Amino acid sequence: MPDRAFYVLTYDIANDRRRLKIARLLERYGERVQYSVFEMWLTPEEWQKIHRQLQRLLEESEDSLRVYRLCAACRQRILTLGQGETLEAPGIVVVV
Repeated sequence: MPDRAFYVLTYDIANDRRRLKIARLLERYGERVQYSVFEMWLTPEEWQKIHRQLQRLLEESEDSLRVYRLCAACRQRILTLGQGETLEAPGIVVVV
């Protein structure tokens, strides 16, 4: 299984249509943990693909998207107060 890194993506998108397109893109790769916050485990290739698509969708003069790649040690320090859990690492996937 390829190495995956843990990413947290958060956005503030001015336009409803753009926001919906970006949310749908991110939902294909990760889990929405808050309204505008996603957690995902990505291979380098998956990240490059998402990055290219986001660059095409974003309007840089109006929108903001932040990407945090967390190392294993940093990920262990995530503190969650209230409801919700951090997205667990994907297990082994067997394709038959």
